[in-house]
This record gives sequence, C-alpha cells and structure tokens, in this order.
Amino acid sequence: MAYLVLSNGVTFEGSRIGAHVDRIGELVFTTGMEGYLETLTDPSYFGQIVTQTFPMIGNYGVIEEDFEGSSTLFGYIVRELCDTPSNFRSAYPLNDYLVARGIPGLRGVDTREIVRITREEGVMNAMICDEIPADLNAIRNFRVEKAVDTVSGNEKYFCPADGKERCRVALIDYGAKHNIIRSLQKRGCSVTVWPARTPAETILGSEPDGIMLSNGPGDPQENTFCIGELKKMIGQKPVFGICLGHQLAALALGGDTVKLKYGHRGGNQPVRDLTAGRTYITSQNHGYAVVAESLKGVGVESFRNANDGSCEGMEYPEKHCFTVQFHPEAASGPRDTAILFDRFVQRMEEMKHA
Repeated sequence: MAYLVLSNGVTFEGSRIGAHVDRIGELVFTTGMEGYLETLTDPSYFGQIVTQTFPMIGNYGVIEEDFEGSSTLFGYIVRELCDTPSNFRSAYPLNDYLVARGIPGLRGVDTREIVRITREEGVMNAMICDEIPADLNAIRNFRVEKAVDTVSGNEKYFCPADGKERCRVALIDYGAKHNIIRSLQKRGCSVTVWPARTPAETILGSEPDGIMLSNGPGDPQENTFCIGELKKMIGQKPVFGICLGHQLAALALGGDTVKLKYGHRGGNQPVRDLTAGRTYITSQNHGYAVVAESLKGVGVESFRNANDGSCEGMEYPEKHCFTVQFHPEAASGPRDTAILFDRFVQRMEEMKHA
C-alpha cells in the first residue's frame, strides 16, 4: 500500500507500480485515450506526476519505436495497469519500463476524483510515498526548476533529409520530440539539432534556411538565456515554433506568458483557426499560455483554444515567424495540423529564392 498526498492535504491510497521510491512533483492530468508511450517519453513532462484519465493503461505494452524522447516525468498515476499486454509490436509490459527508468507510480487510485480536484483548485504539487508525511511543507514548496537545461542535449547532431534535400533546418532543442525531426525529414529537410544554450551567432553562422523552436518543459520565463538569443535570431531566417518554442518567441518579441489553472494535456483539444474559420482537433501538453494582447502591434493571433479562449498561435509577418501552442507533429495523433510543416518549408524556399 502507498499514497498520493496532495499539497492541500487530500490523500489517495493505491498500490505501488514502477520504481519503489518516494518523489514530489507537480500533479497534472492528461486526457489521451491512447499514446501513453508518447506521454511517458515526452520531455515536456519534466518534474510532473502525470495522471492518466483513461481507466486502463498498458494494454498494448511497450513499443520502443514509438518513443518520443527520454522519460523525465517524476511519477505516474493510473486507475488500472494492464499486466498482460496484447499487441504484436509489444516488447514487454509497461511496469517493466517504469521500473527500469526509475519512475514511481500508483495503480488503483481514483483518477476521476484527482482530475475533479485539479480542475477546481488548479495544478498543485503532490508526493508518491509509503507513509503520509506529518509536515506538508516540502510538498508545498516544490518547484519545477532548470527544466530546459535538464532535458536539452549537450551536443549538436545531424539528421539527413529523406531523399533530395530541399532545405536545411536548425532545430533548437528545448526538449524536442523525435517526431518534429521526422516531420521535417520526410518533407526534404536536413536537420541540425542544437542544444538550448547554443549562442545565436553559432546557429546563424551555420547558414540554415530556417530555424525550428521545439517543445519543452517548465516556466518559459525562466529561460532568460534562450529568450535573449532568440531576440538575435527572429527576423533573420524563417522561424517556426511549437509549444515552449511558441512561448519563448513571444517573450523574445516583448510579449508575456501566464500559467493556466490546470493546463491542456491530451489529444482532443479543439483549436479555432482565426483566419480560415475552421476548427482543428489537436494534441497538447502545456501549463502556460501566451497573452496575445501583450503582442499587439507586433504579432497577430492566429489560433485560439475553443474551450477556454487562450492563445494557441501567433503570426509575426514582418519577422518571417509563426508559432503554435499545440503539436502539429503529434504522435500518436491527431495530425490535422501537420500542414503547418508544409507552410514552414514553403516559407524557407520562398526566402531562399527571394
């Protein structure tokens, strides 16, 4: 028997899964019905204890080809864990993965009640533990810090285009998901992946045709170095930003960001295209949002969340830059907005031949 102890004092009882260690993290929930492997390997979850709202997790086991990056989350909460997966691609059960990666978790927990509390009170800290602590100050004082520095790679590396090269892209790794690279490669882009703390002069000196700003974890305002370097790069080349990249671009251009009450996490977030007037279903994973009004006169809001009205995309026409909060590269889906990669490639080619 073990416990999930929330910073407001509410306690949930369950059974241990994964690594047998106590850990504090920021408690969040994701509404995806599938894609738990992509969730577990998304670096954007650094520092967080993730609650899956879908009642059974692990039914198709572990498929390493579907990993999106390294596991950086701090804990994993499920209603029911499948111990006998059934899928021809499965290599081993999910619990073996959690143990091997040192991720503690709980099963048999009332995940619906956890989500109700989080939706009403907002994101809060929590602890997975064997004994309920008498003093909750350690839980309440926890903060996710140095997230991008922790998950970003230390060395640059090169990924060639699939087939004939059309464009060369510099991807800044704030915690990049693998499918961003694959989405560019299959459109004829060679990709050089740069660590988050690479100076702007080094990236621009490599003469890319465009710059891709990846997803990543944590509070965007914490990344003062990255914001400063983006100020030097935006406007020099076509720029496409996703998730944290969207937020950092806004901050670099003088905008502001705000922490959402409980964030958007899952593969069913409706987003309205303010130009075309249609609505897309998108995959998202973020706890912060750009304040569109703070960029008045600098950029134009292009997408808006149909549920809460928060900003989901910005266009900066004079800077050759556009960014989105959602994931057009989403794996395991949906992929309604993958056309944004085509738009990025088109802009790079137009600027090359201008």
